[in-house]
Amino acid sequence: MVSAGPPLSQGTGYGVIIGLGFAFAFGMILTTFVLKRYNYEVQTSEMFSTAGRTVKSGLVASAVVSSWTWAATLLQSSGVAYNYGVSGPFWYASGATVQIILFATLAIELKRRAPNAHTFLEVIRARYGAITHTVFMVFGLMTNILVTAMLLTGGSAVVTSLTGVPTAAACFLLPVGVVLYTMFGGIKATFLTDYAHTVVILIIILTFAFTTYATSDVLGSPSKVYDLLQQAAARHPVEGNAEGSYLTMRSKEGAIFFVINIVGNFGTVFCDNGYYNKAIAASPVHALPGYIMGGLSWFAIPWLCATTMGLAALALENNPVFPTYPDRMPHADVSAGLVLPNAAVALLGKGGAAGTLLLIFMAVTSAMSAELIAVSSIFTYDFYQTYINPKATGKQLIYMSHSCVVGFAIVMASFSTALYYIGISMGYLYLLMGVIISSAVLPASLTLLWSRQNWYAATLSPPLGLVCSLIAWLVTAKKEGGVLTVDTTGANNPMLAGNVVALLSPMIFIPVLTYALGKDSYDWLSMRAIRKGDDTDLAAAANVDLELVPGESHRDDDDAVEQAKLKKSSRIARIMTVTMTLALLILWPMPMYGSGYVFSKKFFTGWVVVGILWIFCSSFAVGLYPLWEGRHTMARTFKAIVKDLKGQGPPRRTSLVGQAEESSGDVTPTETETEKIVAKVG
Repeated sequence: MVSAGPPLSQGTGYGVIIGLGFAFAFGMILTTFVLKRYNYEVQTSEMFSTAGRTVKSGLVASAVVSSWTWAATLLQSSGVAYNYGVSGPFWYASGATVQIILFATLAIELKRRAPNAHTFLEVIRARYGAITHTVFMVFGLMTNILVTAMLLTGGSAVVTSLTGVPTAAACFLLPVGVVLYTMFGGIKATFLTDYAHTVVILIIILTFAFTTYATSDVLGSPSKVYDLLQQAAARHPVEGNAEGSYLTMRSKEGAIFFVINIVGNFGTVFCDNGYYNKAIAASPVHALPGYIMGGLSWFAIPWLCATTMGLAALALENNPVFPTYPDRMPHADVSAGLVLPNAAVALLGKGGAAGTLLLIFMAVTSAMSAELIAVSSIFTYDFYQTYINPKATGKQLIYMSHSCVVGFAIVMASFSTALYYIGISMGYLYLLMGVIISSAVLPASLTLLWSRQNWYAATLSPPLGLVCSLIAWLVTAKKEGGVLTVDTTGANNPMLAGNVVALLSPMIFIPVLTYALGKDSYDWLSMRAIRKGDDTDLAAAANVDLELVPGESHRDDDDAVEQAKLKKSSRIARIMTVTMTLALLILWPMPMYGSGYVFSKKFFTGWVVVGILWIFCSSFAVGLYPLWEGRHTMARTFKAIVKDLKGQGPPRRTSLVGQAEESSGDVTPTETETEKIVAKVG
């Protein structure tokens, strides 16, 4: 194998990791100051973890896209394209989009049943008590640990490959900037940086796509890529694919990955407190459109990215421009996520390497910020406030949140470094995650959806499912491989067995335990009794009336209006869920899989064009729409800054005006609201 060393210098690697991290941190410190001075967004414990529950649909959508765009989204999807051809990117995208669409239903129910919750675990405790709460806390934290470990192992592998920065150094340095801006800005910082990261990721993917399919000297058109993929299939046909081709949806191993992908991603969405955090932070009327728009926008990212970079790697690996020429990529490198960086270097040289480094930095840091908030929320509200200090003040809660952000980052950097040294890659963790966590998906969902599920079903089915999934996984690996190693346990069939058993075994445990030991008849009232944190001390310290902080002012007639809107959203969410799941998992792919159709050149060209058009739609939905939606707030803030710079001081503002703006986007309050404001002010 020819090895010319990394395409970029170590200095470049450190510059991006540390320099960009500090740049985002500085930007968030400045943004936090502006929001506090002009929008009364004091960093209370509620603002830190819920953003005042006032975030609009465009920002929710971009946050969903960003936090669902892990390093694995770009690296693992390109790897499955390299292994299985055009089916891999589609199976990856569809198998991980339906969970976001399905989660929209759960997000609406969470806001209906528990409007003041900070985490989904608070809901578990409100219904079932401390023991069940502890069980789900363990599963929730395991989810955050697995996801963060994947981010750091995948991200550090790419940084090392492209710049030569030692993997251990990358594991410890990647979280530094994230920790800083998350501490200063809380979940609002996550939303705002998610938006910036998503825009950069979309621009880089479009650049790669147009280079591969339009401007590249070595490729330059779908036709050329098609011809080279035909030649690649002739040199090394894919076992289990129709005609051994890379240009077919009929792929046996690809279909196995599809099932593993669906199951694993159910766990990482439905058990990851980060997604519930975003649902909680969303304004009630904006939660459903935010999640639907985010899920559909996200689909194009792994689909087009992998269809571009995974297939470009296959097309170019017989070309001297490819980093491993004249050899194929080793399996370990594919599992580590190096298909995309190798393809980028082959296409664009150092520019491709720099683009990939920036792409992975954005994916790792934005998703990690969501994980930090998720874990800090769990420790602050589900552990500290619940079991250690039930009368915690806002200052104590925010201190706990900050401490957890720092502590979790240090623990995960150490853990990811250990995984690297014992040979566990991002690809291995990606396949494993469903085995570990997916047994909690069904009981967690039914806690919000089914009043009959009893305490025994909710408490016992996750650990029982985990035991069954581990047995299925390891027994299959032992039977097929003869010995338990990283390679045998990481093979597709053992992972398939473990993942499927984890997700489906609660379908047996829950009804058996519920009907054998007595159905529940839950009335949902204890969930509504969950209270917000007490932030009066923080507001007083900041010399701001707590009523002026976004999300704190509340009128009695708001509840009925919100509940009516949420009930309507709930019906729409169920219809959208069924429709989109059928379309993405059955109506689109299955006829192509069943027929064994091998793409013609025209069909492949159309396939690529649809991907590019889809990502343009995503760019409008999560790139331009949030700016349009927030235009009034941005204009008002800009005018306030200009007045402040002229020495006229920051504007006075009342909570009800702000609330009218946040809910409707209209700066002018209604006549009734004006009367109330006058009465309130005096």
